[in-house]
Amino acid sequence: MKNTPFYLTTTLPYVNAPLHMGHALEFVRADTIVRYKKLLGYDVYFNTGTDEHGLKIFEKAKEQGISAQEFVDQGFEVFKEQLKMFGVVDDIHFIRTTDKHHEKAAQEFWKRVSDNGYIYKKNYEAKYCVGCESEKTDGELVNGYCPEHPGIDLKIINEENYFFKYSAFGDKLLEFYDKNPNFVIPDFRLNEIKNFVKSGLQDFSISRLKEKMPWGIAVPGDDTQVMYVWFDALVNYISTLGWPKTDGNFEKYWVNGTPTQYCGKDNTRFQSAMWQAMLMAAGVENSHQIVVNGFITGDGGIRMSKTLGNVVDPRDVVKEYGTDALRYFLLREVGSFEDSPFTIERFKDSYNSGLANGLGNLASRILTLSEKYLEKCPEIPEVSDFTEYFKFYESFDIKKATDYVWEKIAELDKIIQDTQPFKVVKVDEEKGKEMIKDLILKLYVIARMLNPIMPETNIKLKELIKQNKKPETPLFLRK
Repeated sequence: MKNTPFYLTTTLPYVNAPLHMGHALEFVRADTIVRYKKLLGYDVYFNTGTDEHGLKIFEKAKEQGISAQEFVDQGFEVFKEQLKMFGVVDDIHFIRTTDKHHEKAAQEFWKRVSDNGYIYKKNYEAKYCVGCESEKTDGELVNGYCPEHPGIDLKIINEENYFFKYSAFGDKLLEFYDKNPNFVIPDFRLNEIKNFVKSGLQDFSISRLKEKMPWGIAVPGDDTQVMYVWFDALVNYISTLGWPKTDGNFEKYWVNGTPTQYCGKDNTRFQSAMWQAMLMAAGVENSHQIVVNGFITGDGGIRMSKTLGNVVDPRDVVKEYGTDALRYFLLREVGSFEDSPFTIERFKDSYNSGLANGLGNLASRILTLSEKYLEKCPEIPEVSDFTEYFKFYESFDIKKATDYVWEKIAELDKIIQDTQPFKVVKVDEEKGKEMIKDLILKLYVIARMLNPIMPETNIKLKELIKQNKKPETPLFLRK
């Protein structure tokens, strides 16, 4: 596994609003997989960035009285700063869809799709949701609004645009899915996308009139049109690797690696069908795998919205509880693939039971015994057997991986209750010391397992163990 290339990318958020809890879930999960792969010695390329074109950005910039470029420049800096609160690795790669290299790559991609006969021009009529940056059929609407953005009026588009021959790829996609049965994780999302493709693919517009919406990448050979934001943005997954150059990072991570993409369930069609058809049309190798998250909801599965007052801002959580506490909740209390509720009450209960009273209390008890009765930390084995633990990461079931760690925490806590080393050491010092050494080594194994999940706690706990010191303040203060 050493130096085997592994490429993982998140979707690119728009820069028109702060990162929300759904973004937090995607970034934290992707980062956890990256850290796991690094533990195994993989050569990892972790990509994220910002989606900076489209009507949504253009209108927000107009509202603020600044140019679209100024708006996205400001938004990108805010995005990079906000990303720090999720504790992602330092060597993450950033791409902006306004980068000159990306713009050239998107235009080259367009040319190849066009040269292969999959782009044509016709009149486009549609109801368009600016919030989603996608068209909506009447069957998708609820009371005349997009269900994802019920407060935003739909735009009515009627203009001549370029279209992508999506309809030509139904059989090709189904054949691809059959040859790659693990292409979409979990299985039920793969079945959903298969059914979607079987129902018949409709060609879709991939450009906009520049005079109406100028903020986009110019269509090659037609200065009256700019690219539809999704067509341009999806190309980031290969442009960040240097494509259209086919050597270097593109060959290493995309062609010879296992390009894996994280997304939310609202992005499933874009990532696992639209993007794959576009790659086929351009003659570029397909992605290796798409991993789909569920939604973070309010209490009772209700969608989070400012109107309902049930939005939980990740910035507030991190400020009060810390980055690792947020990561813990998102990885343990949120289903690996299903929708899950996030409320402050639920978060606080989980924090107190799993961290303050769980891991934090256990570490304090063992380290207090060690500091009092052992002269130094016992010799720690160089490696631990994590075969059972790691299998959950291989299937992207991070909740089960995190649950496994807390099962080990509970087991260690039970050992202390059953054997009572704090009593034994007072009547049989040597036997008691051996029991404490065993507890320390088991605690160190737990600390190692925390590496992908709670990186700050992983470092802090290992340092305390090696220094043979109890924590001066609780690892997690009860709230």
